[in-house]
Amino acid sequence: MRKPVLPINSPKVINAWCSYDIANSAYILSVNTVLYPIFYQEVTRKAFGSEMVSFLGMHVKNTVLYEYAIALGYFLVILMTLSLSGIADLGGYRKRFMQFFTALGSFACMGLFFFKGENIGLGLVLPMLAVLGFAGSLVYYNSFLPIIATPDLHDRISARGFSFGYAGSMLLLIFNIFSLQKYQLFGFSDSLEAVRFSFIEVGIWWLVVSQIAFYYLREERKVVQWDVSIFTRGFHEVYKVFGYIKKHKAMYRFLLSFFFFSMGVQTIIIVASLFGKAELGITDTKLIMTILIIQVVAILGAYVFGRVSSRFGNRTSLLWMLAIWVFVCFSAYNVHDEYQFYVLSALVGLVMGGIQSQARSTWSKLIPSNTADTASYFSFYDSTEKLAIVIGMLGFGIIEQVTGSMRNSTLLLSSFFIISFLIIAFTKLKKEESSLA
Repeated sequence: MRKPVLPINSPKVINAWCSYDIANSAYILSVNTVLYPIFYQEVTRKAFGSEMVSFLGMHVKNTVLYEYAIALGYFLVILMTLSLSGIADLGGYRKRFMQFFTALGSFACMGLFFFKGENIGLGLVLPMLAVLGFAGSLVYYNSFLPIIATPDLHDRISARGFSFGYAGSMLLLIFNIFSLQKYQLFGFSDSLEAVRFSFIEVGIWWLVVSQIAFYYLREERKVVQWDVSIFTRGFHEVYKVFGYIKKHKAMYRFLLSFFFFSMGVQTIIIVASLFGKAELGITDTKLIMTILIIQVVAILGAYVFGRVSSRFGNRTSLLWMLAIWVFVCFSAYNVHDEYQFYVLSALVGLVMGGIQSQARSTWSKLIPSNTADTASYFSFYDSTEKLAIVIGMLGFGIIEQVTGSMRNSTLLLSSFFIISFLIIAFTKLKKEESSLA
C-alpha cells in the first residue's frame, strides 16, 4: 500500500490547490476573453489598412486567422496531454508538467507586449502557445483533486476553486480596465500601450500566484528510464485507462454527456460578447461590464449548485443546470434589447459557475480510488472539452454563415444541452470499482 505524499483533506493543501485557479483564470478572462481579441483587431486593422491581412502568402480576414490559431492551440493540447499524461502518471511528473505548461503560458502571455500589428506571426503564435500553456496545465492541476481530498469533498473543493478563479480574475480585469481608461495616470502614451503592459501584468500574475500551489503540491517521484520506450509505456497507461472507461457505463456516459454540454457551454462563453455586439449593437464598454456581471454571478452559481449537489446529488444538480441552459438558448433566440441581454447574461453566469465546477467534481468522483493514473483520466476529460470547443464553434459558425444570424445558431446549442440532459437522465452516476489490470 503506497503511503500518500500529500495529507488528505488538509485545509492548507486544498486552499493552495484552489489558488491556482486565481493564477490562470486571470489569463483566460483578462487576455483571452476581453483584452487581446479587441487589441488584435485594432492593431492589425491599423497595420494592414483593413480587416484583410497578409500571412504566409494568403490574404485573409484577421479574425479568421486568430480563430484558426486558437483552434490549433487546443488541438495541440489534445495531442500533448494524451501523450504526456501517461508519462506523468508513470513517473510522478504531474507537478513538473503543470509547472512547464504554466511557464509556457505565462511567458507567451508576457510576450504579447511585443506584438504591434505588422508582426502578425507573433500575434498568432503567442496566443496559441498561451492557450496551450493554460489548457495543458489544467490537466495536471485537475488530476490532483482526487489525490488531495476524499470524494465527499470534491464538489465543495471544485466549487471553491472556480469561485477563487472568478473572483481573482475579476479583480485583475477591473484594474486592467481602469489602467486602460486612465492610461495617462500610469504614464502610458495611449490606451493601446496600456493594453500591451496589461499582458505583462497578467503573465507575471499567472507565474507568481501559481507558486503557492507549487509550494504545497507534492507527489511521489518514481525512477523511470527516459528513452523512447517511456512514450510507449506512457501511451500504454492512457490506453489502459481508455479501456477502463469503455467498460464502465457511468464514466463513458458522463464523458459523452460532458462532450455535448461542453459544446454548448464553451461556445456560449466564447461568443456571448460577439452576440451582444452583432445582434443587439451593445457597446464594448457595456460588453465588458456584462462579462464582469457574469463573473460575479458565477461565484454564486458555483456555491449554490455545490450545495444542491451535496443535498440532492450530482445527477440532480446537473439535470437542473442543463434544463436552465436549454432555457437560456431558446431565450437568446428571442432577445431583442440590451436589458434582456443583461438578465440572460446573469443567468448564464449562474449556471456557468455551477456546471463547470460540478462537471470536474463529478468526473473526479467517478475515477477509481485504487488508481495512480489520475492525470490520464483527466487527460480524457480535458481533451473531450477541447474537442467540444472546436466542434461547437465550427457548428455555430456554419449555421451563422448559412443563415446570416447568430440567433439561429443558438437553437443548435440548445440541441446539445437537450442531448446531454437525456444522457444524464438515464445514467446512474455511481463509481464502479474494479481492477485496472
